[in-house]
Amino acid sequence: MLPPELPPLPALTRAEGELVDRYLEVVDLLGRINPARAGDTYGGLRAAQALVSKAVALRDALVLMHQRGESELHAETLTRALRVLDGERRAARVTVPSQHGDKPSS
Repeated sequence: MLPPELPPLPALTRAEGELVDRYLEVVDLLGRINPARAGDTYGGLRAAQALVSKAVALRDALVLMHQRGESELHAETLTRALRVLDGERRAARVTVPSQHGDKPSS
């Protein structure tokens, strides 16, 4: 049985697509660095080192949008794109887990 098909990505400009991709890369790295999550220091160190270049790429995507006259972020469209690309799950790794999530329930 095939997994359910994901909804298509909304129509994005090339710069918007670049922004979404670079944003999710940064989120993924921050999730790997998050000290509230299980992991090792070496993995966190490697993610922190990579974060520098990914943050620059994110900034460059925003600069490109600004230079092209794309002065507004269309939150509804970008939110749909982030959801299709599993952004909610990926961003959840950046947060501090709730106390209820830390301990098994009795």
